[in-house]
Amino acid sequence: MSLALYYAPGACSFVPHVLLEAAGASFEPRPVRLHKGEQATPEYRAINPRGQVPVLVDGDAVITQIVAIVDYLDARFPVQGFLPREPLARAKVMETLAWMNNTVHPTFTHVFMPHKYSASADVQADIKAHAAAQYRGLLGELEAMAQAAGRRGGWLGGERFGPLDAYALTLLRWGGFAGIDPTGLPALWAHVQKVAQLPPVAQAMAREKLQLNVYQPA
Repeated sequence: MSLALYYAPGACSFVPHVLLEAAGASFEPRPVRLHKGEQATPEYRAINPRGQVPVLVDGDAVITQIVAIVDYLDARFPVQGFLPREPLARAKVMETLAWMNNTVHPTFTHVFMPHKYSASADVQADIKAHAAAQYRGLLGELEAMAQAAGRRGGWLGGERFGPLDAYALTLLRWGGFAGIDPTGLPALWAHVQKVAQLPPVAQAMAREKLQLNVYQPA
């Protein structure tokens, strides 16, 4: 079956992008330029009516939502061990992945796209400032996870690189757009730099033309 990934450069779709590279999968990368509104075109809405990325197409199957795609890729490429096999360890990784996706990610959306939540410029400014402070605290939780991973000499999800590491890189990178200096989170910054040096991650970053540290001092 043919594989295709619809992704937006720099978005959370980076996570399955990296996993496909790590699996050595033959897939067609199909960029969706959100800033040009390509997610709202009839052609893309025919693939995903919600107009979101990522979308994984495997033959006739269409899978949306990052947690579902990660779970599918783990089953599709079991030798890679993207998720732990032991039930409790697997549940804990999925717990953290869901938290990244349903809490940390939406908080950043309030920073990056406050216009989605109010038409008032003043309200938008307040939403952005409030969410940026919240986002800093959430990255602090990831800092603690990176510290723990460093002590045990492993990765965020255990002994093997996996989706949590790719998502952590994405979330810390976004922090730069929220005015957060990644070097102020030393364990997390060291961890994502290690992640970025992995060949599949470097390949995905090169395709998406990503700079790891986008922070600009005020």
